[in-house]
Amino acid sequence: MATNMATIDASSIAGLRARFRGALLQSGEEGYDEARRVWNGAIDRRPALIARCAGADDVVVAVRFARERDLLVSVRGGGHAIAGHGVCDRGLMIDLSLMKGIRVDPASGTARAAGGVLWSELDRATQAFGLATTGGIISHTGIGGLTLGGGLGHLMRKVGLTVDNLLAVDLVTADGQRLRVDAETEPDLLWGLRGGGGNFGVATALEYRLHPVGPIVLGGPIFWPMSDAPEVLRFVRDFIREAPDDLGISLVLRRAPPTPFLTPEHYGRPVIGLVPVWAGDIAEGERVMAPLRRIGSPLADVVRPVPYLFVQSMFDGGAPHGMHYYWKAHRIPTLSDPVIDVLVERIATIPTPFSQIGGWAVGGAVSRIDPAATAVGERDPGFEINVVAAWPPPDPNGAQHTTWVREGWEALRPHSAGVYANFLSDEGAAGIANAYGQRLQWLTALKDRYDPTNFFRLNANIPPSRIPAGQGS
Repeated sequence: MATNMATIDASSIAGLRARFRGALLQSGEEGYDEARRVWNGAIDRRPALIARCAGADDVVVAVRFARERDLLVSVRGGGHAIAGHGVCDRGLMIDLSLMKGIRVDPASGTARAAGGVLWSELDRATQAFGLATTGGIISHTGIGGLTLGGGLGHLMRKVGLTVDNLLAVDLVTADGQRLRVDAETEPDLLWGLRGGGGNFGVATALEYRLHPVGPIVLGGPIFWPMSDAPEVLRFVRDFIREAPDDLGISLVLRRAPPTPFLTPEHYGRPVIGLVPVWAGDIAEGERVMAPLRRIGSPLADVVRPVPYLFVQSMFDGGAPHGMHYYWKAHRIPTLSDPVIDVLVERIATIPTPFSQIGGWAVGGAVSRIDPAATAVGERDPGFEINVVAAWPPPDPNGAQHTTWVREGWEALRPHSAGVYANFLSDEGAAGIANAYGQRLQWLTALKDRYDPTNFFRLNANIPPSRIPAGQGS
């Protein structure tokens, strides 16, 4: 698919405007620069046209407009992909961010949300009824990208990944058709949407199974000096194997941020943090978490009963819009001593106060679901480890920061069992194969059926069989 700017002329746009309810923006118009910005400030692309859709009908019109003119297309929901998939150069950006409808049905325990909804918005709507589903750890992430790629979160050991709770998707396909995709109407395509990302169409609405959660949960960070890191990581490695499903654990190794619960002499020094979140009975959670809180000599322990909405947004300050980001990741079966040695060594050379190594304990409900039930890759108990560099735009040392990430990723590679698709960055076809394994052949067959020209290719791309990996049509 070649980008052909000559076909986006004033006459074409005038014709599109007559059929389009949302806003159409070109370079130089008010709102264009704001609309083209995504979370990762390192991405600076300029679409020829931004179509800010007011609803699914607008998405259909935009897809058909692009297809008729052989335009490169990107689809933006929350705009959080590290690679900036939501925005393209010189093509058509289909922007869902104005599509904000949410309907919660507490009687059936389900929710329906439009493709431009953020997790903070969906969580607020569902928590009004004491309900939730697994939904990331940064509240300004879009629901669409996180869901279609799998969906990690604090609740995953309790209720499964986000895709395990995805009931249906309203989809606009590459030929501009609207489909309702669920287990009865399109079971094969639903399987592919449960982990296969944005390869098969534009998700204009998603329906979820909800679970009783909160509104108060037990959670918060515990920080230790890096000297305690080996002991902390070994304890977590063994503890999580038998921990109840109600307990989710994420971990972080970074320089200590300036926070009220750390004394100033620790600011900027390497620390290890755990964030346990207990989504069951609070008294039982206090008992289960007690051993975690007795490890080593914590610098701070802020675990307490808090609103689930607070837990869902507690990391937002560490992932602001506009910072430059780069990451690479591995699925690690266990925090073996050699893995722990790598993690500790990498933090000793961390290049910026904003960079970190993050991790998520996977298991519980995630690992009990049949691996063939969704397109998601590795489900066995283990840890997702993400090496992240972040730096402000004025910092001229971006190459140094990305090198730190790549060196850490290479050091962990001998211990890897794959990669979570939503954590792919610039690994290309090898990364796709690593994320999906044997599922890739089935996903390719779905791509052949629903997008044989690779119209939707600005994503963690699964090309159709007639197009070599890494190429458009």
